[in-house]
Amino acid sequence: MQTASTSHPDHNFLGIEMARKYARHAAGRLAKRELTNGKMISGDGLRLFREFLTDDSVDAVHVYFPDPWWKDRHRKRRVMKPEFLRDIQRVLVPGGSLHFWTDVEEYFQTTHELIAAEVSLEGPLEVGERPAEHDLDYHTHFERRMRMHDEPVYRSEFRKSVTSVMAASDEIT
Repeated sequence: MQTASTSHPDHNFLGIEMARKYARHAAGRLAKRELTNGKMISGDGLRLFREFLTDDSVDAVHVYFPDPWWKDRHRKRRVMKPEFLRDIQRVLVPGGSLHFWTDVEEYFQTTHELIAAEVSLEGPLEVGERPAEHDLDYHTHFERRMRMHDEPVYRSEFRKSVTSVMAASDEIT
């Protein structure tokens, strides 16, 4: 989040991390650089989306390298599940985007299938990999580790349609 906050000082960012240790680390980095447009919280992001974020209120949702929960019996713990995807679609502004990155090809494919089945977001749109300008020029430490070891990072972007929202409002008037 530090890179995004630095690169886009005119945008506000909210990071959500379940692990208090990592949330505290990210918040400390923001504070050290005096970046006031980024806030970090530790907690349940699914609950935040479900209970606190209002419809059409978020420009973009970034889900980077979520835990893949490898065992079949643990898959229900994955963050990319139907109810979360519906909440993402609900809170995105028309034209807003969902960015999903993972280092697990199976999770990437499964999530694409789930998005196609559960929500009406346009995509997947291809996301190109840009070269790092320095050793810490990565979105996450997972991306840095994967790229430094020449391992693939699977990236996609989805957008909430502007036309479907406009069509729905035309039906109401």
